Amino acid sequence: MKEVVILSGKGGTGKTSLVGSFAALAQSKVLADCDVDAADLHLLLNPSLKEDHEFWSGQIAVIDEEKCNECSLCQDVCRFGAIHEFQVESVSCEGCGFCYQVCPAEAISMREQLSGNWFISDTRYGPLVHARLGIAQENSGKLVALVRQKARQIAEKQGLDYIIIDGPPGIGCPVISSLTGASLALLVTEPTLSGMHDLVRVLDVCRYFGIPASVCINKYDLNDDNAREIESYCLNQEVKVVSKIPFDNIFTEALMQGQPVVEYSQSEVTNEIKSLWQFISHALEEERR
Repeated sequence: MKEVVILSGKGGTGKTSLVGSFAALAQSKVLADCDVDAADLHLLLNPSLKEDHEFWSGQIAVIDEEKCNECSLCQDVCRFGAIHEFQVESVSCEGCGFCYQVCPAEAISMREQLSGNWFISDTRYGPLVHARLGIAQENSGKLVALVRQKARQIAEKQGLDYIIIDGPPGIGCPVISSLTGASLALLVTEPTLSGMHDLVRVLDVCRYFGIPASVCINKYDLNDDNAREIESYCLNQEVKVVSKIPFDNIFTEALMQGQPVVEYSQSEVTNEIKSLWQFISHALEEERR
């Protein structure tokens, strides 16, 4: 199977809307929402939940009141200020275990904590693996890796050809976890200063991990000068700008109706998205050969 991950250096570029349209256009695929900090692909695809699993990761300190002699050493050494009145604040605790190591009464233990949930669902377009990280929880990179692992297992079991990944924004750990080992990355940007800046950063990440990348400029006609600057930069970097999607309110209208835009309307926008998926599927087939 081949994996394509759709990324953006910043949020709000239309990445999830494109993934929803690819879900409607592609055959023989499994979908994976790896934006576990703010997953929203399910809002567009309206899935039917099949499996709900807990995600346990990381540790938190717990103080046994019966063993504690209230020496205050744990409070003194905690650099995160997570211990007050011999109680651990779960949000502040980083799970470093220093208090556990220095407690003379052996009253502190380190326990694994529930960090979120991951799900397997059915959509009218095929299986979807998605997740939700708990509030103020870390280890989102591990949860992303788990989502991709489950998506691969489904693809192998059902003999599916593609995994389409809705990646997180930015360039941090979740992005790296969603990108490494992928067959192709599609970078969605917009003709704004922040969009241009963050495109450079996420393209550097793709290069570092050796993932071939192409660029889609969404809402390109909002600023023709910036769009041309993006094209010039990509040309100098030998990166293809494979699609330029014009601004159109049908994106918003389709979201409000809970439909991928390619199913909601036939227009210049939808024709461009269809051509974009044809490019991606052709590139993945070439990669397969």
